[in-house]
Amino acid sequence: MSPAPAGLDVSRETVGRLDTYVDLLRKWNPRINLIAPGSVQDIWSRHIIDSAQLFDLAPGSAASWADLGSGGGLPGLVCAILSADAGAETDFILVESDQRKAAFLSTAVRELGLDNTTVCAERIEAVNPLWSQIVTARALAPLSALLRHVERHLAPGGIALLPKGAQHADELTEARKTWSFTWRTEPSRTDPRAAIYLIEGLSRV
Repeated sequence: MSPAPAGLDVSRETVGRLDTYVDLLRKWNPRINLIAPGSVQDIWSRHIIDSAQLFDLAPGSAASWADLGSGGGLPGLVCAILSADAGAETDFILVESDQRKAAFLSTAVRELGLDNTTVCAERIEAVNPLWSQIVTARALAPLSALLRHVERHLAPGGIALLPKGAQHADELTEARKTWSFTWRTEPSRTDPRAAIYLIEGLSRV
C-alpha cells in the first residue's frame, strides 16, 4: 500500500481505497479516456489531491452531494471515498451521461464498496432536480453555463464547490452578468493559477 502523499492527511485504510480507485482509473483509461493521458503519471497530485481539497471545504453536516458531469469520478468519487471513511452520513450521486464512463463509475462504486454512492447515467438537464446540499463539477463548462446546471440541482441554502482554472476571474465577470450569488474563493493546492469558488444564494439576474 502506498503511503499518504504530501497534501493528503488520511488514514492508511483511506489510502488503500484511493489506491484501488487509482488502479481502476489506470486500467480503464486507455479504453475510455477518463483522464488526459499526459496526466496519468501525476495522477495523485493532478487528480486525487486536487479533488480531495473540495471535501475539506465542504460542510460536514450535508446529507446530500451531487457531482455533475462526473466523468471518471473526479471530484465526486474521491470525495465519496473520503466521506465514507470519515464516517459521514452524506449520500452522493454521480451524474454522467456518457454510458461508458457511467459503467466505469458503477464498477468503481461496487469494487470500492461505496454504499453511500449512486450513479445516474443521464444528461444533467434531463435529471429531475436533485436538491442536493452540495453540488460539485470539475472541468465541465465555463462558470456562466455551469451555474445553469447548478441552479437546477442545488437545494435552497446549499453550496456549490466549483474548481476553476487560470481564467477563473474572467469567468466570474461573465457569470455575474446573468447570475446573482454570493461567493468566496480558496486558492487551489495543486495549481497556483486556479481557484475554488464556493457559491451560495444563486439566482438569475
